[in-house]
Amino acid sequence: LGDILISYGDFLYNNKPLAAAGYCEEWWSKELKRAIDKEFDGNLEAAAEKSGVSPERLKAFIENPFDNKPNAKEALAISLKLNVPLHPCFTYFWSILPLWVFKRLRKWILEAEKNVVEGLVIRISGLNDELVKKALERICVPHRLVDGKIIVEGDDASILAFCVAWHLSEAKIPEGRSVLEVIRELSGVVVREKAATLVGARMGRPEKAKRREMKPLVHVLFPVGLAGGSQRDLVVAAGKEHVWVEIVRKLCPNCGESFFFYSKCPNCGAELKLEKICPICGRTLNVDFCPTCNVQTRSYVRQAVNVRALLEEACRKLNVPFPEIVKGVKGLTNESKMPEIIEKGILRAKYDLSVFKDGTVRFDATNAPLTHFKPSEIGVNVERLRELGYTHDINGEPLTRPDQICELKLQDVIIPLSCAQYFVRVANFIDELLEKVYGLPRYYNVKKVEDLVGHLVIGLAPHTSVGILGRIIGFTPLSLCYAHPMWHSAKRRDCDGDEDALILALDVFLNFSREYLPAQIGGIMDAPLLINPFVNPREVQRQAQLMDIDKSYSLEFYEKTLEGVQSKEVSNLIDLVADRLGTPAQFEGFGYTIPVSNVNLGNRESSYKRFKRMIDKLNSQLELAEKIRAVNARIVAKKVLITHFLRDIAGNLRAFSTQGFRCKSCNKRFRRPPLKGKCPECGGPITLTVYRGGIEKYLEAAKYLVKKYNLPNYFAQRIALIENEINYLFEGKGPKQVSLTDFT
Repeated sequence: LGDILISYGDFLYNNKPLAAAGYCEEWWSKELKRAIDKEFDGNLEAAAEKSGVSPERLKAFIENPFDNKPNAKEALAISLKLNVPLHPCFTYFWSILPLWVFKRLRKWILEAEKNVVEGLVIRISGLNDELVKKALERICVPHRLVDGKIIVEGDDASILAFCVAWHLSEAKIPEGRSVLEVIRELSGVVVREKAATLVGARMGRPEKAKRREMKPLVHVLFPVGLAGGSQRDLVVAAGKEHVWVEIVRKLCPNCGESFFFYSKCPNCGAELKLEKICPICGRTLNVDFCPTCNVQTRSYVRQAVNVRALLEEACRKLNVPFPEIVKGVKGLTNESKMPEIIEKGILRAKYDLSVFKDGTVRFDATNAPLTHFKPSEIGVNVERLRELGYTHDINGEPLTRPDQICELKLQDVIIPLSCAQYFVRVANFIDELLEKVYGLPRYYNVKKVEDLVGHLVIGLAPHTSVGILGRIIGFTPLSLCYAHPMWHSAKRRDCDGDEDALILALDVFLNFSREYLPAQIGGIMDAPLLINPFVNPREVQRQAQLMDIDKSYSLEFYEKTLEGVQSKEVSNLIDLVADRLGTPAQFEGFGYTIPVSNVNLGNRESSYKRFKRMIDKLNSQLELAEKIRAVNARIVAKKVLITHFLRDIAGNLRAFSTQGFRCKSCNKRFRRPPLKGKCPECGGPITLTVYRGGIEKYLEAAKYLVKKYNLPNYFAQRIALIENEINYLFEGKGPKQVSLTDFT
């Protein structure tokens, strides 16, 4: 399917022996340089005179092998005259072919029509031979099928004919040799292994760039109980005179009045104190335990709240009309039942924002490492980047053009464009909150995504409680967050498909509170309890410290890979971050070995995300498996059946028999259905939590796999047993739900 780049640092971190590297352009350029240095003492003119390739071309091949590649004539001249292996561009996957197939291919070329110019074959035209065509496909030689003939043209025809020694038709091919050894004996040129190591891979998690939402979506951490309906809507709850909820009670020490979400008394300005209330006798005490009931006091109590009055007061304060919808929560889970002020919910609803359990607004994105970029790739002009400290490119030249390459600073991030659009709304929400609620000047003043450049964000991994400070410097159309490997590692991430949260820094400082966090095990996880303002390379994970930062691998390193030596044995040949720790070089001056034209190129969205139905995803997976020669589609189908479909069907069938029940109105769950058939809390209807459709959703797909791929009879019997059990459970086959596509 293609090449995969695996850095030396990954082998070193996992303490694995080096795998043999496939022959590549940078390896060839180093062998060319060694040959010129050894035979001509580095004299390009002398090497050019012998090879017939100009000194300028030889210099370009050595200094920039990615952008400067020889044609067939130059490649053969360099190999024959300078004793350098054939260039990787013309190194086909010969070792994949058995020797007898190579002989058949050579025979076909010898018998085919050939156009020869200056000793080079420029066109091969032979009869269509199925074996030959498959051989050309396997070694990846471009060709066409025209009028029943296989056509190979241009440089590929020249190299293909040369490798099989078309001019030596009487040459005998010795037995017991590899194809590469035979080519070397026939042509006199060394052809290296193009596919020295073959690896398989499976799709990981699909990419993600999406706002964080609680289920259901919440605008404000304010309880409405059952009064808000299924959406926990404060506007619906406002239709009732009072709503009874468990909520904090605070007391003003001066005027003695109670409040439930202010930090200071709105009457006298004194700091409010949490009341200590006995949950049994209801007395307000000054101690943590009630001496009468011998139970711990708590700072909240079930009390009546006039939601309409609170909404109207908040609207007056914000100078906005009465909202159409403001989604709260059924009940608070934090220890003191501390709510947010309703003004925040009104503003979040206005800007269509979703609050998380800690009071912040978040955006989740897949992590991706990046060390270098071009201004043109991140959608920011050169002048703005110069203001942010990017004054020079990696070569020390002043930054003046959008195509120059810059080194990414440790704590700069490039966020998804969809995230930037969301953060524009978050910034406007924060500005309005500062201005209308706290009486402070606006901070962000953002009108478009470009205005976010230079602003700070907090990166936070779900399993940690420390946010890492970052700075927005650009945007990507991809569904991921580009940042320095050190920054990701500071979050305790290794970029293997994980997704982390991005939060505007002022949102954390203004709206986050530990008081909002759930009072349960794990409640303080995924919360920015601490902020790390600096990334110290000495404190990040070992994997990031073992990252190799050379500008190119040495020739000795490539040759060592062929020996399969332990990765530790060649660590002296590679520049690692670990070697720079404790010096200024640990922060910058990193190199890269492989250039790319644009970091945003490639598939922007996984097909797994585009397909909505599981059967479409399955068909696409199996269709791909049938096309890939290295994959056995029957084994893929068997694995899908064993690890996914059968487990899902059997698990849902078991869950149906042991399921609970829930109220459609208040969503209260019951182990058994109430005797009166209605919810004892609100009187709403009771419904199932597991349905027949959920059990049968993969049944037809499972039967389809067994039939199409002729899987062992065991699977057919097991599916039949499950199907019989479903029919017995539901007393026969009910009406089947169909879709419009079933009639097409």
